[in-house]
Amino acid sequence: MNSTVIKIREDEEYIKLGQALKKAGLVSSGVEAKIVINDGLVKVNGEVDTRRGKKLYSGDTFEYNDTVVKVEE
Repeated sequence: MNSTVIKIREDEEYIKLGQALKKAGLVSSGVEAKIVINDGLVKVNGEVDTRRGKKLYSGDTFEYNDTVVKVEE
């Protein structure tokens, strides 16, 4: 399993799940993000989450396609 880190922009306190998938390079578009999230293929903090607009804060993790991504400030 791979792991990586993405940073939240300094002027924001969270990033939405769909945006985070794109920022991590795990999907190529918002449409692709919507599909994989709706299909239940993404876990947030170890649990499947089907909300594309789910807010991720520093310390949260999400997982897709054998890659775990940690969100940091």
